[in-house]
Amino acid sequence: MHAAVDTVLRAYPSPLRKKLAAVRRLILDTARKMEGVGAIEETLKWDQPSFLTSQSGSGSTIRIDALKSDPERYALYFHCRTNLVSTFRNAYPEIFRYEGNRAIILRADDALPEEPLRHCIALALTYHRDKRRSG
Repeated sequence: MHAAVDTVLRAYPSPLRKKLAAVRRLILDTARKMEGVGAIEETLKWDQPSFLTSQSGSGSTIRIDALKSDPERYALYFHCRTNLVSTFRNAYPEIFRYEGNRAIILRADDALPEEPLRHCIALALTYHRDKRRSG
């Protein structure tokens, strides 16, 4: 765990803090269970908790944060020049809300859709590896 990430997460109001902490655990747990992903580097990018596959280079960065415009919602952000969000949108058109080609949007008072979210996280954590294999 990264101390600066812990500090940022503790600053959120309770409902958001709990959801973002759950997403953090889900990212780390998903990575731990996936072959070839390696250790996840936790850091802050744009003051947002960020998760990188620095060791293996297998994936694309995932960032998490509350929405500035709506404190009842939070997001998982992905690099906008990937096809990740369009892939998620095709796989889960009814489960998540999306922001353009960069984010999955969730509500703090909704249950965390753990299995679909785990799948999306896994796709992000292997994005570069899978892209190298297919092309």
